[in-house]
Amino acid sequence: MPRLSWQKSSFSGGGEGECVELAATATGRIRLRESDRPGDIATSTPRALASLLLVLKNDSWGPSRSR
Repeated sequence: MPRLSWQKSSFSGGGEGECVELAATATGRIRLRESDRPGDIATSTPRALASLLLVLKNDSWGPSRSR
């Protein structure tokens, strides 16, 4: 596997640990990992990741709540 260039999320807690890191592969896939567990890597397409982030940002992933 080629060496990946990992980037920390701007929303990470700073310092060591508690950081989400992303890297793009040569094939266009996105790899995600938690900085304190670098061996556990999830793989996504850019489109699927964007959809997930949109759902999380809009808080529309869980049961409906009264607002």
